[in-house]
Amino acid sequence: MKFDISEVSHLIKEEIKRYRSEIDVAMVGRVLEVGDGIARVCGLDNAMAGEMLEFEDGVIGEVFNLEEESVGVVIYGDYQKVKESSQVRSTGKMLTVPVGSELLGRVVDSLCNPMDGKGQITGEDTRSVEFPAAGIAQRQPVSVPLSTGLKSVDSMIPIGRGQRELIIGDRKTGKTAIALDTIINQKGKDVLCVYVAVGQKESTVAEVVRKLDEHGAMDYTVVVCASAANSAAMQYIAPYSGTAIAEHFMYAHGKDTLCVYDDLSKHANAYRELSLLLRRPPGREAYPGDIFYLHSRLLERSSRLSDELKGGSLTALPIIETLEGQVAAYIPTNIISITDGQIYLKRDLFLAGVRPAIDVGISVSRVGGDAQPAAMKKIAPRLRLDLAMFRELQDFARLGTELDPAAQAQLDRGYRMVEVLKQKQYSPLSVGQQVASILAGSSGELDDIEVSSVSHFIEEMLTWIDLEAREYIDHIDKTGDLSDELVNNLTEAIGTYKMIYKFSFGK
Repeated sequence: MKFDISEVSHLIKEEIKRYRSEIDVAMVGRVLEVGDGIARVCGLDNAMAGEMLEFEDGVIGEVFNLEEESVGVVIYGDYQKVKESSQVRSTGKMLTVPVGSELLGRVVDSLCNPMDGKGQITGEDTRSVEFPAAGIAQRQPVSVPLSTGLKSVDSMIPIGRGQRELIIGDRKTGKTAIALDTIINQKGKDVLCVYVAVGQKESTVAEVVRKLDEHGAMDYTVVVCASAANSAAMQYIAPYSGTAIAEHFMYAHGKDTLCVYDDLSKHANAYRELSLLLRRPPGREAYPGDIFYLHSRLLERSSRLSDELKGGSLTALPIIETLEGQVAAYIPTNIISITDGQIYLKRDLFLAGVRPAIDVGISVSRVGGDAQPAAMKKIAPRLRLDLAMFRELQDFARLGTELDPAAQAQLDRGYRMVEVLKQKQYSPLSVGQQVASILAGSSGELDDIEVSSVSHFIEEMLTWIDLEAREYIDHIDKTGDLSDELVNNLTEAIGTYKMIYKFSFGK
């Protein structure tokens, strides 16, 4: 075989042209001391606050404190691999995580490393964990509903796409249940969800993933898990990583997204631990002075973008755990002041069998009817106020006071409306089904049904309407509107079914 010398010469010349002599220059420091996920590093004189550092064995850290002789570094991952005197390399970059559609259906840690054993995640792109919130000119008003599928929420405390609605209550009152029902209800609505578990037991997170998978919700959901077994650093960064994942879909693809932070009480505790280990001065309840900024810069990233920026949205459902109903504690009041309303869950109602156990007295949505379908706005304009008045009247009646007929009728109607608004977990309803249920109570059709039978009546009624009058529900679901004629037709259908129900069950 003969070689063409001129061709070989040409190839060599081309390779010489493409050759670039580049020297990889990096600042290298050394670990002075390490422990509890925190390291003090010397030799990085030009380090930036928030800069990503690389330890030996590939462990990642972030510069938190800038001191005269050293820098305080938070270690993400297995900090036990980091030893004293080991080398630390400056990267000159801010902390980033891989993002993209590959993450959908996956369970990942705070740095988006897989935890579900389904293989590595390369990610379409990377995104900075910390990102400035969109300015006022880049946003548009929150006016598109984000349906939760829960009658008591969608009728009285409506949530819009781009809103920040706090879910607050004591331990074991159904806070996570509301968030999971909301995620499950987004099926087929083109909303991508991110569930961030902070400080939860791994068994609890595994159960959440199982339930989401069971209801087909994992196809459009990413679960970011920073369990109680993880370091405080991993728990601290998890909500920001989850937000970065959601922001990628919002900014790059114009998608509507939902981010659940479960929960920010444990997130605040993790940040307090980091701050005290870094010897930052403690403030109220030993939290650092910037604890408010910690959550405000996280939740301000939720918004509905203008059409020029593709019109995507990020809706936040932060969860806060109170102790003995102390809503006026430090962290709860901080987050209440940041968010656009709160859903307050009351233990007494939960133990009484009212699920979801929403206290309508102090629950509120500051976006209100702007993010509510016209049908719901028409059918339940006074529902929240009537229920609050019912609670007052109920307390009054417990004293044994004799009530006049009008007050007694209001009390009886209130008992039935409470039953109407009860809902089983993992059973979200469409807007049309919710409207039909509430109309049955507000129209007086349930006044002669026993209180104990109301829930059963509503379930059976919805099944019957689905078979016999499906067009009414479909019209409400498609248009979100409710004409007077449709109200009459739906009321007539409910009355027809009531006769069938009484004949069948004798109640």
